[in-house]
Amino acid sequence: MKSMPNSLPLGVQVSIDPVTLYLDNLAPTGRRSMRSALNAAVKLLGFEDKLENLPWQQIGYQHLAQIRNTLKQQGKAGNTINLTLSALRGVMKACFNLKLIDADQLLSINAVKPVRGSRLSKGRSLSVTEIQKLLRVCRRDKTLTGKRDLALLTLMLCTGLRRSEVVALTVDDFDVKTGLLVVQSGKGNKQRQIYLNADSRPAIRQWRQVRGNHEGRLFNPINKAGQIINKALTGQAIYQIVQQRAEHAQIGELRPHDLRRTFVTRLLEAGIDLNTTRQLAGHSDIKTTARYDLRDQKAQKQAVQALSF
Repeated sequence: MKSMPNSLPLGVQVSIDPVTLYLDNLAPTGRRSMRSALNAAVKLLGFEDKLENLPWQQIGYQHLAQIRNTLKQQGKAGNTINLTLSALRGVMKACFNLKLIDADQLLSINAVKPVRGSRLSKGRSLSVTEIQKLLRVCRRDKTLTGKRDLALLTLMLCTGLRRSEVVALTVDDFDVKTGLLVVQSGKGNKQRQIYLNADSRPAIRQWRQVRGNHEGRLFNPINKAGQIINKALTGQAIYQIVQQRAEHAQIGELRPHDLRRTFVTRLLEAGIDLNTTRQLAGHSDIKTTARYDLRDQKAQKQAVQALSF
């Protein structure tokens, strides 16, 4: 067996900046939001060039503290501020790994404390009546688009999949006979399995029949001529579908992630324990699952309605 060389051949150079190193280690779905957070942060320091061109080795405790305090003064939510700090720490850790800064500088940067406190969730969980209205408008649409949207919304409500996970689904990932769905591209590149219940399978089977069994993504765009295009829906397309169908159903503003919140909340309402719900939702941390639990909102509404004067 040949031994590995101690160094690369002469003339071969490997150059990578800390931003690229940090972002490349994230899931594709997280890179855009973290890059956006980094761009917003460095603008507060007066830097207008590309992130990759910033002299990151000169960033210290005072810069992160300044960014945190400025974002607080701007009234940004604690989660937004802490996400920004996390992105900055990630880049600075990459600086350390690239030997651009020493351990003392990294320790100083990590000493910047996150913001405490919480804000009310902007999302919501759908009631049974709202779910019925949402699916009804799709059933009334007898076109291919109606069948696709019915299958798409049904699947998201019954599995709690993220948009990125729905986009990545292929025809082979769903077993029509057993109802088993294999999520190949979960967050953190983790696979998981989830079964669709008997009530939700007909909508998926109907879409599969009109789509055909040829290889490719499970959910596809449909052109103006009513023809299925054999490529994946985009995450933005799913966002628009959810918004448009909610508007037609007259159930108020709705985002794709609200379907995920509905999935978690309904499982917990049905008495499913928090850890099993965590596994079905594909969360690594049970605390994350708890934040999706919107049962308190319904309980508060019922409590107020019980009052009489």
